[in-house]
Amino acid sequence: MSPNPPSLVTDVPDAAAGTLEEFEPDPLLDTGVAMWAVVFAGGIGTRFWPLSTPKRPKQLLALVNERPLIAETIARLAPLVPAERVLVVTSADIADALHEAIPEVPRANMLVEPRPLGTAAALAWGAHEVARRAGPDTVFVALHADLAVGYPDVLRDTLRRAAALASAEPLLVALGATPTRAETGFGYLQPAALVDPMVSRAEGGACHVDHFVEKPSAALADVLIERGALWNTGIFVWRARVVLEELAAHTRELEHGLPKLGTGDMTAFSELVTSISIDRGLLERSGNVVVLPADFDWDDVGTWASLRRVRELDDTGNGVMGEVHCVDSSGNVIHADGCCVVAYGISGMIVVSIQGLTFVTTQERALELGPLLNALPGSLRFNPGGLSPER
Repeated sequence: MSPNPPSLVTDVPDAAAGTLEEFEPDPLLDTGVAMWAVVFAGGIGTRFWPLSTPKRPKQLLALVNERPLIAETIARLAPLVPAERVLVVTSADIADALHEAIPEVPRANMLVEPRPLGTAAALAWGAHEVARRAGPDTVFVALHADLAVGYPDVLRDTLRRAAALASAEPLLVALGATPTRAETGFGYLQPAALVDPMVSRAEGGACHVDHFVEKPSAALADVLIERGALWNTGIFVWRARVVLEELAAHTRELEHGLPKLGTGDMTAFSELVTSISIDRGLLERSGNVVVLPADFDWDDVGTWASLRRVRELDDTGNGVMGEVHCVDSSGNVIHADGCCVVAYGISGMIVVSIQGLTFVTTQERALELGPLLNALPGSLRFNPGGLSPER
C-alpha cells in the first residue's frame, strides 16, 4: 500500500476529539524541545494476580514505590513533557480509574479505545492525535506505563538526544539498554553502522538497526549479547508524520483502518485493524529504525519476580512492600496489602497477601501464572479476597 500521509495527519474533522482551535501549536515546537508523549496503558496485567484484576489493573498498582505505575510514568516525563502534552491510550473499563490516578493529565488527553487495538494501532491513533493537535512534524515519545527507570534525569537527557535525532532525520529512534542477563522475555536490537560516524557508540552514538529479535531463546539471547545487541526498552522517539508514513508502508494489519483516522471514525478504525504489536508490526519490518544506547537503569515491571530488580532491597535482598517482617529470610518478594506478613527462614519466594487471600509461589513459577488462573474459580481470579472494586 502506498502511504498517503496528508489524509492521515491533516484531514481530521473538528468533531473527532474536540476542535482544532482547542489545541494551539506550542511556540516551542520549533526549538525541538516541546515533545509530546503517547503512553500505552491498556491491559490488566494478570501476571500480578492477585493484586491485579479487571477492577484494579496493573497500571494502578504501587508495585515499585508508593505511587501507581501510571503516575510514576507521567512524573518521570516532567518537566520535559508536561502533563498537558501527554496522551494516554487505554480501555473504557479502566479509563476513569486511570484518570483519577493522574488528574494532571487533561481528560481530553485520555484516548479510550473502542476495543483492545494492539500497540501498533494505538500508536497510529496517538501519532494522529499529536499531528492534529500540534503539527505533523512534532516529535513525541511513545512508551508503556509499566516500565521502571532508576535515573529519570538520565532518561530525560536521552530523550532530548533522541528528539534531536528524530527532528533532523526521518528515523524511528528506539532507546536501547545494555543487557545484564540472557533475558528471554525482552526484544533485542542488533546495532549496525553508526548514524554519525563522528560519534561512536561508546560516546552514546546512535546506530542503524541490522535486525530486531523478539523474545529469543536463552541460547540465542547469549549470542545476541555477545554480538553487542541491546535490549529494546519499549521507549521510542519519532516525528508524528514519519511514524504514520512508516505504519502505512509496513504495517499491513492497519492498512484498511488508517484512512478512517483521517475522518475521525474511531469505530470504523477499530473494526478494520488487526491487533499487532509495534515490535512485530513495525520494528521488524522497517529499514529506518535506529537505536540510541541508554544508561538510565531500565527494567520491565512484568512479573512478581522482576520486582527484586526494581524495588529497594533490604540487607538480605528482600524486596518488600507494606508491613513485612523478615527473619532469616533472603531474596524474597513480599507484598502486604492491608495486613502484616512475617517471613521466617525462606528464600527465593513470592508472597502476596491481601485481605482474605495469601498467594505463595517460587520466583520461577511466578513467571507465568496462566495455568494457575485457569485452574481457579472465577470468584478468585477476578475478585480475590472478595475485595470491593474501589479498594
